[in-house]
Amino acid sequence: MEKRMISFSPPDISDLEVAEVVEALRSGWITTGPRTKMLECRLAGYIKTGRTDIDCRGQEAIALYNQKVVCLNSATAAEEMNLRIFGVGPGDEVIVPAYTYTASASAAIHCGATVRFVDIQKDGDKATHMPEMDYSVLEAAINEHTKAIVVVDLGGIVADYDRVYEIVEEKSSLFRPKESDGTPLGDFTSKIQKGLGRIAVFADCAHSLGASRIVSHTGAGALKSPERRYCGAIADFTDFSFHAVKNFTTAEGGASTWCLPQSVYDIGVADGEIYQFYQFLSLHGQNKDAFSKTMIGAWEYDVIGPWYKCNMTDIMAAIGLKQLDRYSGMLRRRKEIIDVYDRACDELGIRHLAHHVDGMDSSNHLYMIRVPEADEEMRNHIIEYMAKQGVVANVHYKPLPLMTAYGKDCSKYPNAYDYYKNLITLPLHTHLSDEDAAYVVQTLKAAIREMNIC
Repeated sequence: MEKRMISFSPPDISDLEVAEVVEALRSGWITTGPRTKMLECRLAGYIKTGRTDIDCRGQEAIALYNQKVVCLNSATAAEEMNLRIFGVGPGDEVIVPAYTYTASASAAIHCGATVRFVDIQKDGDKATHMPEMDYSVLEAAINEHTKAIVVVDLGGIVADYDRVYEIVEEKSSLFRPKESDGTPLGDFTSKIQKGLGRIAVFADCAHSLGASRIVSHTGAGALKSPERRYCGAIADFTDFSFHAVKNFTTAEGGASTWCLPQSVYDIGVADGEIYQFYQFLSLHGQNKDAFSKTMIGAWEYDVIGPWYKCNMTDIMAAIGLKQLDRYSGMLRRRKEIIDVYDRACDELGIRHLAHHVDGMDSSNHLYMIRVPEADEEMRNHIIEYMAKQGVVANVHYKPLPLMTAYGKDCSKYPNAYDYYKNLITLPLHTHLSDEDAAYVVQTLKAAIREMNIC
C-alpha cells in the first residue's frame, strides 16, 4: 500500500463551525454571552437525554436545562471549580488514580489539598481493559481527611461508579463536613458538604462526553432500578474537556455539571445558586457577568471574593454549538474505525480497550493497545517504526508517579507501570478514511513483524 501521512488527532472542523464563528464575530459579542448560555443549555439537554437536537430557545426547554451546566475555558478549570464548589482545601485529601493525566491531580493541588494516588487493577478492568482504579486499594486509602475521589473515564470508557458509591457510603462515618469560615463561599460550601454527608465523587470525563453506563446509583442517590445514564448525570460533580484533540472541541474549553442528592437541596441549596457560585469563581468573584451588565441600569456590581478568570467565550461556544449538531455522527464514525482496529488486534492477539460491552457504551475517544511481551524500549521502537511509515501513534499515559512533579517513583504502583510499559495509542479521529484505517493496521502489523513479537 502506498505510503500515507496519518496524523494522530486533528480537530474535525466543518464549514458549519466556521460560519457560526464568523456570525459570532459579526454579532459584536465575542466574550461570554448568548452563545455560551445556549451551549450550556443544550449540553445539559444532551447529558440528560442523549439527543443533540434539543432546541433550548423555548420556555419548557429552558426550564428543564438552564443553569445545569457551566462552560469554562478548560477541563482543568472545570475540575478545580468543582472542587472549590465542594469546599476542598488545605488539610483535605483527594484520591486520584495513578494512571491518568496531570489535570486529574493538579486541580486538587491548586486547591491546597493533598493528592493520594491509588494503583490500578492489574491489566485494567476485566471487561473493558481500561486502566481503572483498584477498588480494594481505594477503600483502604480512605481516612478522616478524605474529602473527594476523582474517578477517571479514560479513553471514553465509563468506570464502575456503582462500586465507588458503595465504598463512599460504607465510609460515610469517616466524613467530617467543614464548618463555614464566615464568607459567602464558606457558607455555601459548608451547606453542600453537610447536605451530602459523605466523600464526594468527582468524575474526570475529559474523554467521555456522550458515553453512558447502566448504573444503580448516582450522585442523586440509589435508583429504583438500574438505568442507563450519560456521563455528567452519574457522579456528584463532573468535568468535561473540549480541547482541540477531544471528540468534541471548542479549541480550548471545558464544562462542569453536578448531580446531587435531595439532602443537599433540603438544607437550602438550589441549582441556580450552585450555577451562580460557578460564575463568581470563574469571573473574578464579580457578581455580574458582562452580558448581565448590558441590561438597562445594571452597570453596578460587587466583587465578593478575589477569585479566578476561566470563563468560556462566545467564539468558543460558536464552535461547540455546531459540533453538538454533528456529534452523533462523529461518534458513529469513530465506532466504525474502532471496529476495524478491533478485528486486526484480535487477529494479532493484542489486548485493546473494549469500548462497547454489556451495559456500557464508550465515547470512542482513544484506541489503546498493549503489545504482548513488549517493554518500554520495544514499544518505543514500534512507535518510531510507525512514524517513519507516516503513522503518528502516542502513549496515554505515563503514570503520574513517574513524573517529576509527583516524585518520579512508581514503585508503589506496579500495575500502573506494567500497563504503561507496552501501551500504544493508535490514531482515532473522524478525518480517517477506511483506507487510512487499513493503512494504520498494515503499518502496525509490519512494525510488530519487525520486532519479532506476536
